[in-house]
Amino acid sequence: MPIDVVAFGDTDETAALYAYEIRGAGWRVMTPDIPYESTAHFLSGIRHPLPGYAVERALAYLDGTPAGYLYLDLPLLDNLDNAEAELWVAPAYRRRGIGRALWTYAAGRIRALDRKRITVESVESAESCGFAAAVGAAAALRETRSRLDVAAIDQRHLDAMLAEARTHADGYRLIRWQGVPPDRYIDDVAYLDSRFLADAPTGDLEWESENIDADRVRKHEQRWTDRGVGRFHAGMVHEAGDRLVAWTTLSGADDTPTHLWQHITLVDPPHRGHRLGTIVKVANLAHAREHRPELTAIDTWNATSNEYMLAINRAMGFRAVDTWVDWQRTV
Repeated sequence: MPIDVVAFGDTDETAALYAYEIRGAGWRVMTPDIPYESTAHFLSGIRHPLPGYAVERALAYLDGTPAGYLYLDLPLLDNLDNAEAELWVAPAYRRRGIGRALWTYAAGRIRALDRKRITVESVESAESCGFAAAVGAAAALRETRSRLDVAAIDQRHLDAMLAEARTHADGYRLIRWQGVPPDRYIDDVAYLDSRFLADAPTGDLEWESENIDADRVRKHEQRWTDRGVGRFHAGMVHEAGDRLVAWTTLSGADDTPTHLWQHITLVDPPHRGHRLGTIVKVANLAHAREHRPELTAIDTWNATSNEYMLAINRAMGFRAVDTWVDWQRTV
């Protein structure tokens, strides 16, 4: 049967709803324990694109039936040689060449845009490894997904963990906020965010550090708010210089209050060794629970080689669920 890959624009809601259903069917097979986003949240992401990125979307039709979905994320401020992709094939239509057709289309678009590399993330499985080998993509980074079952939290253990960490943190104070950072510390957040790819293990992934400034932080946080995403932040301020030197973030869709994602956790190198990472993570968990009392689970990813952060997560009660791979190929 013929496979046609057809691009669609941000105003084509019919195509977007096909994409939502295809992605959801694949999501529920790949990660059945993670709630799939609502239709409204998916459409909100299309209507409120993140600043600094261009997005392309396409559907694969098998004999006229929508059966696959491609999402291409194209950075416009950094990493101009790169693109991130999501390829989804409806489970009922797998092993019919749809994934290969989407990949071929994506590679053609990347070349047409004068970019060089595609990165795709997936759970590590026989199927994903086989597909990567078939299209010539290499495993650039392995990550461990860990999950915190909020109902199983040992609060006394967390309290003791936080109290012990604070004994190493004289001269630092905790701050918490939602959304856009306080003006006094927004430059510090931008600096820490820019350090992320330089500090975090990235394996063989060819991805440049981002040059982030306060305006970029402000615009991104506002756009997440526009999308209906709650963002909870905690940081540690070094009192001697009144600078934010550690920072972490949890976020999740407002219409899915039972689930959050643990994102970035960074400590400025001169301030390491004071348990600041532990303090901000434990304190931010309490922060999020205050505002999301329905919360039942948090998922996070760390490079499998990042034993330091994985150890903090385990101490908090996170447990490893599966391994993910960032596949990359030069096209």
